[in-house]
Amino acid sequence: MERLDKRLAATGKWSRKEARELIRAGRAAVDGQVCRTPEQKVGEEDAVTVDGVPIGPQGPVYLMLNKPAGVVSSTAEPGERTVLDLLGEEYQNLGIFPAGRLDKDTEGLLLLTNDGPLAHRLLSPKRHVDKVYYLEVDGALDQDDVEAVRAGVVLGDGYTCLPGELELLSSQSARITIHEGKYHQIKRMLAARGKPVTYLKRVRFGPLELDESLPKGAYRQLNDRELKGIFSQ
Repeated sequence: MERLDKRLAATGKWSRKEARELIRAGRAAVDGQVCRTPEQKVGEEDAVTVDGVPIGPQGPVYLMLNKPAGVVSSTAEPGERTVLDLLGEEYQNLGIFPAGRLDKDTEGLLLLTNDGPLAHRLLSPKRHVDKVYYLEVDGALDQDDVEAVRAGVVLGDGYTCLPGELELLSSQSARITIHEGKYHQIKRMLAARGKPVTYLKRVRFGPLELDESLPKGAYRQLNDRELKGIFSQ
């Protein structure tokens, strides 16, 4: 929690003195209620507006999104709904982009940020950041599939994937861990095994675990523990 005048001043649009003055003038609101007290405490989730316009957070933004199917992992795509369309007005025009991509029909964890250096570091092939998915297939998974993933599946175009891990949950479901992000990689890996993927959901990206309490299409700011984790990569 922090003071309302401090929250406004942190945007860089007003000095602390100017923030106090506009609050006392009744121009600021918290969760739709006009507030005239500069000392009022506000939390990260509180919607703060000035003259009816949401204020954006200061500096870099780090959001966890539970991506739904049918939305593309892009900042703009003609004729398509993008992950940025899921964000509130306060996060528009801040240069936010998805750190990595999920296929249109893939669900789950997506990191949204405007911190280019961090995104580059997390996505660098040299770092081999773990990506963990829950998947379901048409067919029956078995120990041969586990060994094939561990050895490195050879895709239809001849590319040999880096070794990964496949944890069988049932004959038709599993958790898979990969360390690279080739185009449609998991779908191509399982297709090469004759077991096409019917459902795919990312549950972990490096140290970042999907918050299962987030409904599909919902998002939140990363907490201190999660920020410390991604910056340790």
